Amino acid sequence: MSDAPVIPSQSENLPAVVSGDLPEIIHRAGANAVFAAQEFFLGTIRNEHTQRAYLHAVKRFLKWAEKHGGGELTQIAPWHVGQYFAQLAKTTSIATRNQHLSALRHFFDGLVTRHAIVLNPALSVRGERYSVMEGKTPEIPKPDARKLLASMDTSHVVGLRDRAILAVLIYTSSRAGAAAKLTRGDFYHAGGQWMLHFDEKGGKSREIPVRHDLQELIQAYIDAAGLGDAPKDTPLFQSALKKRRRLSGKAIHVNDICRMMKRRLKDFGLPLLYSPHSFRVTTLTDLFEQGVSSEDVQHLAGHADPRTTRLYDRRERKIKRNIVERISV
Repeated sequence: MSDAPVIPSQSENLPAVVSGDLPEIIHRAGANAVFAAQEFFLGTIRNEHTQRAYLHAVKRFLKWAEKHGGGELTQIAPWHVGQYFAQLAKTTSIATRNQHLSALRHFFDGLVTRHAIVLNPALSVRGERYSVMEGKTPEIPKPDARKLLASMDTSHVVGLRDRAILAVLIYTSSRAGAAAKLTRGDFYHAGGQWMLHFDEKGGKSREIPVRHDLQELIQAYIDAAGLGDAPKDTPLFQSALKKRRRLSGKAIHVNDICRMMKRRLKDFGLPLLYSPHSFRVTTLTDLFEQGVSSEDVQHLAGHADPRTTRLYDRRERKIKRNIVERISV
């Protein structure tokens, strides 16, 4: 590889990948490998969740490879990757293994492109067939969802904020990550109808009408937070100062929404297995049960593929439950 273009060795000027440094095996492979890795994790992948998942997959494999004959990047061969996944099959699901394989394929492809290695050792390793008929996210029963909204302490701005966030998740079927990104300008009046503008994953931009009761909940929070005349780029849902019941002025993080929901579930004695995504499942299943067309439900959910929308339909599970209850053995 003497004719490969040399990328300047200025690793100290390159940003750290996600939350940790690159494995030493990458640094030993030279500047091209470091550049390719930084380019892959920080340039090619824009979603922070994918960044963390792929970085974890790559670091886990490289750590294993160093102990099993692939001590340097240039020494890693397809059989090392195959042996790794054979061991991984003992402790992980098919979906996890396929995700890890995808991470390795893309990672090594970047190394080949930047002339850090000659061959992609993960390219010829086959993934496993995996078909999902129904999603795994638990559906929160509608009575529990109503109880959660109605029982929240709204005597302070943080309670009003939490109620508004959960109501947005329920009545728009949006993801928690999209709700966390909302700004004051994303809640606006459009000729007789209030709207919410969401920036979803995959670069999707969606406008969803706001029903009257949701509008009142959001407006109550905005009034209490003093955001009525705030600039359009002001975060709508803001993080709270610990135990002060005051807002920080900074956007709430999706992880904070998840933690908030767990606290609320615990306060009202509801199962902690539910997550913000459970509201999305409940909302879409409710629409299916009311006879709303699959196309309309798909449009509300913002899915590009109708098969993804069908994963949220829990009607079949209820039918199966009724059938097994009738078994008289």
